Amino acid sequence: MYSDQELCEKIKALYPDIGECNIDIEVEHDDEKNVWIVDLKKEGHELKHHLEYPDADLCMEGNQCVSLALEVAQLRKNIEGKQY
Repeated sequence: MYSDQELCEKIKALYPDIGECNIDIEVEHDDEKNVWIVDLKKEGHELKHHLEYPDADLCMEGNQCVSLALEVAQLRKNIEGKQY
C-alpha cells in the first residue's frame, strides 16, 4: 500500500500546474469506505472525489493513469466553472 502523500504526488505529476493555479489538493484514505478521498479547493470552491482502490492502484503501479487523470481533469473543470 502507498501513502496519501505518494498518491497526491502522482496526481500532481499528472497536473503540474495544480499548485500554480491556486488549486490545493489533498488526498486521504477513508477507512470506513475503503476509498481514497481526493479533495480539490480553489477560490472558496471545494470538490471531493472518492477514488476506488483499483483505479488508484493502476495509476500508482504505472500501468494506467488514464482514469485518474480523467477524474482529476473533470474535478478541475467543475472548480473552474467549465462544467456545462
